[in-house]
Amino acid sequence: MTSRNKAKGSAWERAIVEHLKAAGWPFAERRLAGAAKDRGDIAGVVGIVIEAKNEARLKLAEWITETEAERNNDGAWLGVVWHKRIGKASAADGYVTMTGAQFTALLARALDIQPALHVSDEGVAA
Repeated sequence: MTSRNKAKGSAWERAIVEHLKAAGWPFAERRLAGAAKDRGDIAGVVGIVIEAKNEARLKLAEWITETEAERNNDGAWLGVVWHKRIGKASAADGYVTMTGAQFTALLARALDIQPALHVSDEGVAA
């Protein structure tokens, strides 16, 4: 990664952390890079891995695969990609992407319900 791209990525990570702190997650922080088993870019939101992306081209499938590996490394229940929206500086204007299976898990936790269907790792109802 070039130093310019690294600087853009670091700035986006800081924007996400600042947004999370302002929204009530006071322990949000950037993870130190270089761990043997990557666990995402943002820490401090218990049970959730956040992978930050500030790239011109969307590579959602690649990013989700990366985030799933990081979620497994961390033992987290949810992994999301928080990517920058072109032309917008605020993390609040960014996009958060996850799999459909993870979205239904998020809904179930938010609503404190048991999902009606079991969803396999491939996202197929079993």
